[in-house]
Amino acid sequence: MDKIILASGSPRRRQLLEQVGIPFEVVVSDVDETIDGPPDYQVRALAIRKAKAVRDMVGGDTIILAADTLVFVDGVVLGKPSCREDAFNMLKTLSGRSHTVYTGAALLRGGDINAFVDSTKVYFRNLTDTEIWAYIDTGEPMDKAGAYGVQDRGALLVDKVEGDYFTVVGLPVAKVASTLRDMGIEVWV
Repeated sequence: MDKIILASGSPRRRQLLEQVGIPFEVVVSDVDETIDGPPDYQVRALAIRKAKAVRDMVGGDTIILAADTLVFVDGVVLGKPSCREDAFNMLKTLSGRSHTVYTGAALLRGGDINAFVDSTKVYFRNLTDTEIWAYIDTGEPMDKAGAYGVQDRGALLVDKVEGDYFTVVGLPVAKVASTLRDMGIEVWV
């Protein structure tokens, strides 16, 4: 299989591609991530925007994979927290309830764009303020949508997940593999 370019600086996305044996290189774009609209629209549009920016940087028929993830609760999008207090407020909002995580992915080769969105419901257990601050003190929440990472110590916050766990981590790898296959690229070779 040809190497793909991962248009993301996310260590979690790199780890997932390594885990499933998809060869890749990383090229990060510095696109504006300001966008409005429903959550599924936002993650899909931002994934395409990131992929196109990297395509413009590297050119050619290289396969480019980009993704974007956000948390949605009560009609509000929770991105990455801007400060500790913002992280606290996000986690307090999520405590004892469910929310939806959306991940959009885009695969580009030349002028062809294949993009999709996946969503997963996540249920948090009831959290005390002490637990929330202790988690914030780990530093994990600060670079993650919704102020938590289910794959790290944030797993202690989650009661259950309904849907694709990897969507919550930030890259639904099975759907990426299916999309690559639809593009004529076999990941098992």
